[in-house]
Amino acid sequence: MKKIFILTGEPSGDKLASKVIAQLKASKSDIEYLSVGGEHLKALGIRSLYDLKEVTYLGFTRVILNVFKIKKKISETVKEIIKFKPDILFSVDSPDFTLRVAKEVKKKDPNIKTIHFVAPQVWIWREYRVKQLKSFLDHVLLLFPFEKKYFDKEDMQSTFTGHPLLEEQSKSKINISEIIKENKKIFSIYPGSRLSEIKVLTPILFKFIKKMNKKYKDLFFIFHSTSEHVQLIQNLLLSNGFKNCASIADEKVKSCILKSSIFAVAKSGTISLEICNAKIPSIIIYKIGIINFFIIKMLVKVKFANIINITANEEIIPELLQSNCNPENIYNTVDKLLSDKNALEKQVTKSQEIIDNFKNEKSSEIASSVIKNYF
Repeated sequence: MKKIFILTGEPSGDKLASKVIAQLKASKSDIEYLSVGGEHLKALGIRSLYDLKEVTYLGFTRVILNVFKIKKKISETVKEIIKFKPDILFSVDSPDFTLRVAKEVKKKDPNIKTIHFVAPQVWIWREYRVKQLKSFLDHVLLLFPFEKKYFDKEDMQSTFTGHPLLEEQSKSKINISEIIKENKKIFSIYPGSRLSEIKVLTPILFKFIKKMNKKYKDLFFIFHSTSEHVQLIQNLLLSNGFKNCASIADEKVKSCILKSSIFAVAKSGTISLEICNAKIPSIIIYKIGIINFFIIKMLVKVKFANIINITANEEIIPELLQSNCNPENIYNTVDKLLSDKNALEKQVTKSQEIIDNFKNEKSSEIASSVIKNYF
């Protein structure tokens, strides 16, 4: 029996990996799996060595402060992968963790084929990394078509798959009336999947909602969370006395809620693509430590944080980052957009034009086919 070890470092990677592995499982049943994964891979019946939160660290300073813990976890993971003796190591996103593991695994056992999904953003910074990646990765799966030229330049095996999270979803009939009462309009909020992000962004978002509630009486705010943090957010909402807010974690319900929303405020990241794909207008927010921010500012080659804006080279989706990420700015930006129907329609239309280039209805199938070809 063939073996695959799936290596992720955070919930978004776990979700992406599950899309590909679900396709692989459907087409080939004689594979044994082991992982460092989360709830999505667990739902496919795949065991994880340990909880994802043990390796999810946010920001440069946090990594530095936890450097010995991370090194220990990398060493432990490498040891377990070598012990498992997989034919393929399938690593997904979280390059600071997954690629370090992949490099050590390849060093210890060159026969293990290494395939990485979600290329490090060499087009934003550190383009020279492609040569380094070529030394220990057999293949890179790419989300975006413009990435391929960077890998072709170094004769590194790569395949543009498109984004699995943008594939056409099967329509589920879910009754959300139990969640949304009194015919309120749904407003989706994404505070991040990491505890550190939630701690920074929820106080800002709560103040924003209080401002919204003074003007808008017909809104119900839904916080989209993970199973790990959904109760924490729900408790925070209750302790702050919010009557028109709730927190959800079920993926099918979240998808239905998003498609029924009039607007979304989201932490910068992959979720922005899903929001655009659902044709929901939005803004992007983000806030990290000042040291981390200046390090990133010095290194990056682009002026936007959101992939839609980066691709278009204009701010299609408003970005409120760092000092601009405050309750007043968020409220003023959202309020202005909600009062301008043309601006909302323009954002959705323009983002659709960009996102169409990232779509491939067979992205999971393409990715799984690449993996099968390495057996």
